[in-house]
Amino acid sequence: MLGLLKGSFIFLSDLVRKIDRPLQVDFLVASSYGEGTVSSGNVRLVYDPETDWREAHLLVEDIIDTGKTLNKLVALLTQRHPKSLEICALLHKHVAEHLELDAKFVGFDAPTLFLVGYGLDHAENFRHLPISRV
Repeated sequence: MLGLLKGSFIFLSDLVRKIDRPLQVDFLVASSYGEGTVSSGNVRLVYDPETDWREAHLLVEDIIDTGKTLNKLVALLTQRHPKSLEICALLHKHVAEHLELDAKFVGFDAPTLFLVGYGLDHAENFRHLPISRV
């Protein structure tokens, strides 16, 4: 499992505790929001994991919004030829126009509002709260 930090850390930790089979966990760190409430469109990979890419991977995402971050990561991960690649997202806004790979597993459909809590933040704040809108 690859968790997209920092937003997915609470969801990922709850998810791995419910899976009753051997698994490995690693993380990616990407940034596209900065301190705003709208994606800048400039996706930066801040941390790239050192993992065995020949295995199957589940990319765990907090929220699918514009899809820009997700598309960049799918392109990057696909170049590494994983055995398989699927996406699991806690929330999906269904506003992304051209996803390279849509989520196979989605917890909840989300409104087109800026949400914080349960790992989602605004300028690194509010991750500890229950999910709410800003």
